[in-house]
Amino acid sequence: MIKGLTAVAQVASEAEFDQLAELLEALGFERGRGWSYDTGAQALGSGVARGAPFLAPLGNLELVYGRRPAEPLLLIEVTALDQIHAMVKAWLTERRRSQGYGGEISEPALTDWNARLFTVELYPGLRVGFWQSENPWHSRPVAVEGDLSAAGRRFAIIVARWNAVITDRLLQGALDAFLRSGCAREDIEIVRVPGAWEIPSAARALAETGRFAAVVALGVLLRGETAHYEAIYNEVARGIGQSQQETGIPHAFGVLTCETLEQALDRAGVKSGNKGFEAGIAAIEMASLHAKLQSEGHVSSASAAQAGS
Repeated sequence: MIKGLTAVAQVASEAEFDQLAELLEALGFERGRGWSYDTGAQALGSGVARGAPFLAPLGNLELVYGRRPAEPLLLIEVTALDQIHAMVKAWLTERRRSQGYGGEISEPALTDWNARLFTVELYPGLRVGFWQSENPWHSRPVAVEGDLSAAGRRFAIIVARWNAVITDRLLQGALDAFLRSGCAREDIEIVRVPGAWEIPSAARALAETGRFAAVVALGVLLRGETAHYEAIYNEVARGIGQSQQETGIPHAFGVLTCETLEQALDRAGVKSGNKGFEAGIAAIEMASLHAKLQSEGHVSSASAAQAGS
């Protein structure tokens, strides 16, 4: 039933209204649909009343017991407190130069509720606090995520022999990822296939055994002068994806598609990291995530039954 929360502040003049509106927009507020009408004899000033909402992604009504609430009562949470402080201070300085009054602003300081806060009097009677939490986990969305621990899980690595100067480097990267993450050597099974075309078949066979928490596919395709490259790549990608979807076992994609041998070497540990290592890490995280989703009841009974059939 509750739709929103609004705090209303009165501004003395239309000029001040426009100035404050510009400041709030510059700070990142989204300007909502305003209103304006002729007030006639009820007018406080020019005879025209105006209003404009300034929207933020999140609003709260906070109740406090056992201590005094934070001052001021109007608090705005931000993600770049020092930058906001500099912008507001510059705005107040310009306002003081042009109008003779620029309000008062404090320096950011730590509070007793694990935050940094500064306060500012934007106009007489309109005092606002800007704050930023010192807790790095504050306001982070709650999400189920996989851990980077491979201990106690078994993994399969499929590696193509074609272009072995590249694929052997990818294999070493994947092994490094598993061993660094706590996987025992005897829990890693390496399967070699002739080339990238044969990877999906081997991946499907390994996944269907049910012995592995995840499968890593490693290979490399170099573009030639014919359409052979595109045809092979599309089928390899489709086959690995289909195997993952139909078996329910995570498959990490470590098949390089490069224009030249030099590009492939760069992606196998020379200049651009090792894609085998990255595929291994992805497999570890997805294996952990699948285990969490199943243990916490996020997987429907129908999906569980299908996976076990």
